[in-house]
Amino acid sequence: MTAAILLAVAPAALAAGTPTSDGLVSCAATLSAPTRDQAFKEAAAATRVPEGLLKAVSYMQSRWDDHDGRPSGEGGYGLFHLIDQKPTNWDGSGKGQATQARSQIETAASLTGLSADSIKTDPNANICAGAALLASYHSGGDGLAGWRGAVARLGGKDHFAEQVYQTLKKGESRVTDDGQRVTLTADPSVTVPGEKAATGGTDCPEGLDCERLEAPYAKKNPADPDNTTAYGNHDIADRTGPGGPKLKYIVIHDTEGYYGPSVALAQDPTYLAWNYTIRSSDGHIAQHLDAKDLGWHAGNWYVNMHSIGIEHEGFAGTAQWFTESSYQSSAKLVKYLAGKYDIPLDRAHIIGHDQVPGTLFGNTKSVHWDPGPYWDWGHYFELLGAPVGGSQKATTDVAAGDVVEVRTGYADNPQVVTGCAEASPHSPACVPGAGTNFVPLHQTPSDDAPLAKDPGWKPNGADGTTYASDISARVTSGQKLVVAQVQGDWLGVWWAGSLAWLHNPAARPVVVRTTAKTVTVKSATTPANIYGRAYPEPAAYTGTGVPVQAISALEYKIPAGQTYAVSDENAVTDYYRANTFDGSGPGDRTDVVGQDKYYQLWYAHRQVFVRAAEVDLHDPQKLAVSNTAPPAVSGAAKVGEELTASSGSWSRQVAGFTYQWYVGGAPVEGATGTTYRVRPADLGKTVTVKVTVDDPYFADTSAQSEPTAAVAPGTIASVRAPEITGAAKVGKRLKASAGEWAPAPEKVAYQWLRNGTPIHGATSATYHVKGWDLGSRLSVLVTVTATGYDKAGATSQPTSRVTPW
Repeated sequence: MTAAILLAVAPAALAAGTPTSDGLVSCAATLSAPTRDQAFKEAAAATRVPEGLLKAVSYMQSRWDDHDGRPSGEGGYGLFHLIDQKPTNWDGSGKGQATQARSQIETAASLTGLSADSIKTDPNANICAGAALLASYHSGGDGLAGWRGAVARLGGKDHFAEQVYQTLKKGESRVTDDGQRVTLTADPSVTVPGEKAATGGTDCPEGLDCERLEAPYAKKNPADPDNTTAYGNHDIADRTGPGGPKLKYIVIHDTEGYYGPSVALAQDPTYLAWNYTIRSSDGHIAQHLDAKDLGWHAGNWYVNMHSIGIEHEGFAGTAQWFTESSYQSSAKLVKYLAGKYDIPLDRAHIIGHDQVPGTLFGNTKSVHWDPGPYWDWGHYFELLGAPVGGSQKATTDVAAGDVVEVRTGYADNPQVVTGCAEASPHSPACVPGAGTNFVPLHQTPSDDAPLAKDPGWKPNGADGTTYASDISARVTSGQKLVVAQVQGDWLGVWWAGSLAWLHNPAARPVVVRTTAKTVTVKSATTPANIYGRAYPEPAAYTGTGVPVQAISALEYKIPAGQTYAVSDENAVTDYYRANTFDGSGPGDRTDVVGQDKYYQLWYAHRQVFVRAAEVDLHDPQKLAVSNTAPPAVSGAAKVGEELTASSGSWSRQVAGFTYQWYVGGAPVEGATGTTYRVRPADLGKTVTVKVTVDDPYFADTSAQSEPTAAVAPGTIASVRAPEITGAAKVGKRLKASAGEWAPAPEKVAYQWLRNGTPIHGATSATYHVKGWDLGSRLSVLVTVTATGYDKAGATSQPTSRVTPW
């Protein structure tokens, strides 16, 4: 934990700040700040750390969440993720004296006079402590660039500094888990420290801090022959080339331990390996395997064959939290890998270990449940650029037959979880009110009803529970379900072979409408089997030397009358043989591909498979919707005026509409917006609008408005009155301007006036002042005309009285 490895820092290092009489940083104003934004401002003033820098550092550590004083997976506390563990080496480099080393919290306490408990539990105290610690690391240098070393030291890596400066550049704003709005204004002028390419031959995108910590491929006993079957800790394959198997998934794990021991396990030839490990404090990544090779991480050989495994430092069974640095590094890595290896960015292919099915009848109850209820899938997929539910709004407008996608929220979704310490050894007790990534299902539409059952997870028929590892009745963010019934705020959905009930309250709906192909069982009497792997039919093994792999159904079924959403209709039917160290065994390093077709399904909490021969596949059906009140046109039906269309009322909540305007019953080319400007050519004709449903979930249904009255002539409006220039003296020539009109007239006529009376024959834009005008006031009347508009006129202001030469 390099971020925790510190030396004592003299108070003199904070001389630029605002010390108390005993030389400590004064935290009084920060502690009493009424808002989190104000606390950052006061801490910046007390320590002379730029306020934006404080916010950016804190955002990368905690997203400005306090987490109710709970430690992170690495043992960091509060908004600055301050570590309470004593280091073994200063700064991870072996420099300094271990006897002087102190934890970040101890050092921050010595700089501020705050207690360790207050730094852990009081958000404002943590802000002041974090600011003081950062200031103590500052060794000089002007501007933001001069703080890079201090930021890197606080986070433990240069890469952390790059993330912080990126955050400064683009800005952030969010409401925290305790309802505080914090805003970091974007500063495009910030220079991000030079991003470096991934090092050591790693398969990482540029800018990520990656290193190569190789997983060994070795015989367990070096003296064994090369064709031994006793080896570790992964298999050789050609998953990125023609040999296969093809990559289809990325599996998100947590380590259930700390970074150092976890990395050591991946480097142990007698253990097992995965592809990457991500450190919590700074998002540092260790790569252990190439994507082409096959790790042993998912507990399901078929999923192992097709997946990249990523371990995240943390614990599944507690309310400890994953840092923003870890989330961002992971999301950047996953987005890169998904793009490079053509893996869909959705919750059916970027999956948790808890979504991996069992392989044989009876072993589902033994599969894993990480990353657990506290991994923020919603935020993670936002970082991936593929938000759960897309841009659709959560809705209560749901009917039987709809396919919905669950969007649970996180901080605002504190579901009950129990037994955390028992489910995840060495974890603390569960924390009431902690955010979670799931919503529960019940057996009947009531919060008091028993939780839904899962016959694979609990084969004895027991009800689901709130126990931390019990996923029997948990629907996580991004899962798709088929609605069978609706009762008030409750949706009856198909789940693990039974009807289960999801609460979707109007005050906080948790589903969005979506589309998906679905399956139903072919037979009216025989349920379809569910499988944990899509293995080939026996005939596919002929001539390969590979033993036929039994196709074993799981504990689950699809009964007649139930419908499930398809998550991948092109599941790969194959089996990769890897049995000897050197690949010399019969059929070794061969990917046997079958013809038997499977569909991948959303079923219970997991991704499972069903044989296509046992089910009917249904294309997404656009749902029926009807118009309950026709569209209406508002505004005056006059040439030049703007008419506005309403969409009318509909039987379902529709995401959008298209519009087509008609004049005299004929469509107007290009008139497809919500407004229409009436044209001169429309004079005497009626106007209508046709509104058509534009929603991927509903049939293209249209409704037409009532016609307007016949279009009347428009009014030409005077924008600026006519004006007269020139001297009002006998013998002089006056000139009239027409002024400004809307719309611009086609014809303009002038009539000069003497004391308001028309002057015979004076109808040009100029007028030669005559002797008989002496003593009179002259003005001009301008009359304008345009096709489709009533004639309009306006008179200039009169001149002064005409005088002699």
